[in-house]
Amino acid sequence: MRPRVFYSLFREVILMAAFHELWPGGPLYADAEHFRLGTDSLLLADFISPGAARRGVDLGCGAGALSLLLLAKSSRLHMTGLELLESAARRARENLEANALTARGEIVCGDIRAVRSLFAAGSFDLVAANPPYYPARSGAISPDPDRAAARAELSCTLDELCEAAAFLCRTGGRFCLVHKPERLSEVFVALHERALEPKRLRLVCPAPGRAPNLALIEARRGGAGGLSIEAPLLLADGEGRESEELRRISHRA
Repeated sequence: MRPRVFYSLFREVILMAAFHELWPGGPLYADAEHFRLGTDSLLLADFISPGAARRGVDLGCGAGALSLLLLAKSSRLHMTGLELLESAARRARENLEANALTARGEIVCGDIRAVRSLFAAGSFDLVAANPPYYPARSGAISPDPDRAAARAELSCTLDELCEAAAFLCRTGGRFCLVHKPERLSEVFVALHERALEPKRLRLVCPAPGRAPNLALIEARRGGAGGLSIEAPLLLADGEGRESEELRRISHRA
């Protein structure tokens, strides 16, 4: 059987199982427990411009959604996903296999805080992260340790995340992340202290006239000062309908 025919049949079998297409003809994907594909990952993938990057790493990759989205965006990119939870790492590997992307992607089960024992310094052109947004002692914490770690900085603090990104990112490479606007000052300080200079910022607003609820940030390793603030991304129009830009990002335009 020809490889192309085999893959087509394999894809049809996968579609009838737990996997679904992220958009018609797009990557196949299945969630992991506590790691569901959210709008923030879609927005971050759209914000990131892989450009000439050849090697990327997703810190805390969950089920691997961000890696899949970036691999779909650039044919020259190789993505490594780093995930602490074995169950999520296993699902991320299955997602790569379902898309025949194991030659362009890999999943490492390990701790962000131990990257120095897992990778060489400056191994990546592009570092990406959709981290937990809240400090460990803020708000109610789920009794489920895995669910709690997905929401709050129990396994990796903002400082530890930026420390890992700085170690992994080559000079001139980029670190892109999504976070909460109310923590922007903390994010910028953590980046700047590790020679990760914030270069691009885009705020995400639920609708016109509403305060932003997400911030998309790009920093450059060893970059000069100077921050470009882009036009806000609106998720809905003035009448509460999904914005055209969100429809484009979600491949529903």
